[in-house]
Amino acid sequence: MKLGDGVEQSIHCVAMLAGLSDGGVLSAAALAEFHGVSVSYLLKHLQALSGAGILDTVPGPKGGYRLARKPEAISLLDIVLAAEGPAPAFRCAEIRQRGPNPLEGRYFARPCGISAAMLAAERVYRAELAKTSIADVLTDLRQTDTDGGIAARGCAFLALHERKTKS
Repeated sequence: MKLGDGVEQSIHCVAMLAGLSDGGVLSAAALAEFHGVSVSYLLKHLQALSGAGILDTVPGPKGGYRLARKPEAISLLDIVLAAEGPAPAFRCAEIRQRGPNPLEGRYFARPCGISAAMLAAERVYRAELAKTSIADVLTDLRQTDTDGGIAARGCAFLALHERKTKS
C-alpha cells in the first residue's frame, strides 16, 4: 500500500500545530518552509484537514492554521482519511469474471477471496491508525529525542513564525 506524500505532510503539520500556544496560528507558508515542501501542494491538504474538522482556519493577513481539537482527539486515521479520502486502498474490479471462456454468474456468488483478504487487512490497518493519536506520536518523539535537538528546532521555528490571534 502506498500513501500519497500529502499524508506524511499532513501528519507532520498537525504535529507541528500541536506545539502552538493558545491563540497561536501558523501560516501555510511557514508550515511549508519548515517541512521543505511546496506551499501550493500543502495548501490542498491543509484545506482537506480543515474540512475534516482537524484544523481551524483563521482568515486574514495575520491568520493561519491551528488545531480544531486536542491532540488526544486526533487520530492518524482521521488525518489519513482527510488526506486520502475514505475509499479503501484496494478496489476489486472483479477481473476474475473477464477474459476468454467466461463462467456463469453462480461461480461468482461469493465475494472474491482476494478482495475479502485485502479488505480484512485494511480493517486491521485502519484500526491501528485509529488507536494512535497525535498526542501518542508526540509522546514517542519526546522519548526518542534524547538530546532535545528535534524539539529545539521546532521550538525555535515556532518562536519566529507563530502568529498570535484571539482564541
